[in-house]
Amino acid sequence: MKKLFAGIALFGTFAIAAAQTITFDKTTYDYGTVKPSSDGTRYFTVTNTGDKPLVLSNVKASCGCTTPEFSTDPIMPGKSAKIKVGYNTAINGGFNKMIEVFSNDPANSRSVIYIKGTVDANAPEATAAQTKAEPVADAKKVAKKTKKVASK
Repeated sequence: MKKLFAGIALFGTFAIAAAQTITFDKTTYDYGTVKPSSDGTRYFTVTNTGDKPLVLSNVKASCGCTTPEFSTDPIMPGKSAKIKVGYNTAINGGFNKMIEVFSNDPANSRSVIYIKGTVDANAPEATAAQTKAEPVADAKKVAKKTKKVASK
């Protein structure tokens, strides 16, 4: 009987290990201090570190001042996707917002990511790196695609 329970427990461990697994490049995006009405768009990278397709079923913000966008297309094992999060920077003051990410990950069907920062009229002018909404890797891909098209 003990062997039966041990076998079931061992099988259950392998079943969980052989599943879709959600991971994030970061769980908090700090905007720092930004000027009112500046670009409030940021991106979180979601990676499937499991061995089955990962599906994001819903992404919900804690309030109407934050707008997430995502794709319901399956994220294949080892691949990544982006969650686009926009914050309404017309609202002055500090903010700390929660975004819930729902997926088919059996261990983390509900994950939480955060955005935080301060909107202040006295903020210093943003540098190009601070206002760049797309990660550098994506910009390189776009440049490479543009280069290929231009050479044809």
